[in-house]
Amino acid sequence: MALVYEKKGKIAYITLNRPEAFNSLDPETLGELGQAFMDFRDDPNLWVAIVTGAGNRAFCAGADIAKMLPFMKDQCRGAPWRMAATIMRGLKVWKPVIAAVNGHALGGGLELAMACDLRIAAENATFGQPEVRLGLIPGWGGTQRLPRLIPKAKAAEILLTGQSIDAAEAYRIGLVNKVVPLAELMPTATQWAENICKLAPLAVRAAKQAMLEGENLTLDEGLDLEWMLEESVLVTEDFAEGTKAFLSKKTPDFKAK
Repeated sequence: MALVYEKKGKIAYITLNRPEAFNSLDPETLGELGQAFMDFRDDPNLWVAIVTGAGNRAFCAGADIAKMLPFMKDQCRGAPWRMAATIMRGLKVWKPVIAAVNGHALGGGLELAMACDLRIAAENATFGQPEVRLGLIPGWGGTQRLPRLIPKAKAAEILLTGQSIDAAEAYRIGLVNKVVPLAELMPTATQWAENICKLAPLAVRAAKQAMLEGENLTLDEGLDLEWMLEESVLVTEDFAEGTKAFLSKKTPDFKAK
């Protein structure tokens, strides 16, 4: 299986499973990735997803050069819909997604990690956009998300030189949230996911939507969006449960309703 999709309680685990190819993305794997994200989005029992790669060498080394790049050139020029929709492009998922970066995150691998909301990196992880070395540019959001996540000068350095950075530098510039030893990567990601699952899920999703959709709005437009989403959660059962539990000093039992 090129991708392993598992459900454990309220957490979905999406594992790219091509370690022999550094978990690179071919058309089939990209399609499976899109299907997994759609199932995660639509399953009411799933509240958080963790994305990682099989093995300890690579999170994802990007597009499979022998398979994906010819497909992109021959099938997708002028017909981008032939490319499977994922969180990188074409699929909006307001549930939180955590990237557990267990090795190289290069090209499309870095773009996949950046499309996640939180990024935890193993100490051996590396990050880069080497597409210009192949006569390409990042095509799954790299040129757009990287300057939004880190200072523009550092984004330009990564995009225009094709050079990679290590996990410590990625943390220093704000590309990742935390760096841990490889053995602690998945336990840490799972703990973060479990902590999020203790919170009001509809509020978490509304906060993510406000943050991401507000990026391209003026401040006044963003404030209007924020209030619209605030109004939507004020009438939820979770809001009533959360405030009641707070006042009674009890642990809330959120239902995503």
